Amino acid sequence: MIALPDLQALLLSLELASLAVLFLLLLGTPLAWWLAFTRTRWKPLVEAVVALPLVLPPTVLGFYLLLAMGSEGFLGRWWVALTGEPLAFTFSGLVIASILYSLPFVVQPLQGAFTAMGRAPLEAAWTLGSPPWRTLFNTVLPICRQGFLTATVLSFAHTVGEFGVVLMVGGNIAGETRVASIAIYDHVEALAYGDAHRLSLLLLAFSFLVLSLVYWKNRRSGLLHG
Repeated sequence: MIALPDLQALLLSLELASLAVLFLLLLGTPLAWWLAFTRTRWKPLVEAVVALPLVLPPTVLGFYLLLAMGSEGFLGRWWVALTGEPLAFTFSGLVIASILYSLPFVVQPLQGAFTAMGRAPLEAAWTLGSPPWRTLFNTVLPICRQGFLTATVLSFAHTVGEFGVVLMVGGNIAGETRVASIAIYDHVEALAYGDAHRLSLLLLAFSFLVLSLVYWKNRRSGLLHG
């Protein structure tokens, strides 16, 4: 049986991942679209910035985000002026940090899907008089559905499993910022390996199922179009 605090941490992780994915799709889709079709010479620089979380140690990213979200940071001051509440060591701060940390897991699959689609289907739809919103739902989404599925699943799983950024930005506040990865760390520090094992096994099974789904869908899509 999973203890109530661990269940609370797991549910908080799922809530964090769900919100992060929602905002990531809203923000990452237009960015991926721009990267797929732009011809500006600044494209490689923007791609490098987007991909930074893939190679940057999470504690480094978390440290600079903590500075930005603190009372003297530009994000922290803006947030306090807007809401009257601090941003660091809050759930809202975790959402913002998770969006930045998981951004490449949304942008890169979508950019690849948009690039593979090309401009031909868009131009055909526009020639037939299709408005932008109808082109999006009737042309872009069906053609690029595999890219959207991959982006959604991978960014969700990545957010659930993040640790370094969460610890730096959110700390370890029960019911507020104590997510599953932090709970596992607490159990290991307390030598409660049984509790750590149960929670880790859940995350391991979840990650395996997520990756299996992505690879299965990719293989099935390849067979259908092969």
